[in-house]
Amino acid sequence: MENLSFQLFSARNTPLSEALEIISASGYRYVEAYRDNVTDLNTFEAGLKTNNLQCTSIHIGIDELKNNLSHSLELAERLGIKQIVCPYLMPEQRPADTAGWKALAEELAGYAKLINAAGLPFAWHNHDFEFTATEDGALPIRILLDTATQMQWEIDLGWIQRASESPASWLRTYSDRISAVHLKDLAEEGDCLDEDGWADVGHGVLDWQQILPELKSIDVEHYVVEHDNPSDLTRFAQRSIATVQGWA
Repeated sequence: MENLSFQLFSARNTPLSEALEIISASGYRYVEAYRDNVTDLNTFEAGLKTNNLQCTSIHIGIDELKNNLSHSLELAERLGIKQIVCPYLMPEQRPADTAGWKALAEELAGYAKLINAAGLPFAWHNHDFEFTATEDGALPIRILLDTATQMQWEIDLGWIQRASESPASWLRTYSDRISAVHLKDLAEEGDCLDEDGWADVGHGVLDWQQILPELKSIDVEHYVVEHDNPSDLTRFAQRSIATVQGWA
């Protein structure tokens, strides 16, 4: 996984300059940004350059896509970003029924068309709420992917596990739609409570021996290490990259 990246949301509780130094020293060469990282773009670019890092993808919220997509495309061009990802919906933004999810999917398809026209893929990043069935038994994740056919999937394996679903099965089912993978691990129940129940990659409950053959069978552009609330950024960065390097 030479194209291994680090999601900077994992480092949000560490000053950016320090975080980039830790990430680079741990052996990463690529990062995935989120919106807060680019509020001071000059500082962000300088930090990347100083630490020999490249920003290859970015999370852009749905409101920003709706209200200021042109700015996001300009940002992507300036940073050399290779993929734009819609990362999350706040609870009040989440559709209440199948019709609402279909409408959202059609909206996302419109963004995908515009972003694709600019030469970039557009992907959806899942959490666990997309795996809660609607009133007629439909799964929102299927509605999104099956309706917005131009949209790719940045599949988050940890959130799928937290939703009590099989990461390997979902990798198989949508293998032709997956452009990026969030490598994330879930702690044993009751462990790592100060880290919201997440674990360093390879140190949790995900069955990586079952998952790895599926990962190796698909053409993935971006592998992204992530932990939603690490108590020790250096520990997480170093142990996770060691795990991934051990898969080679």
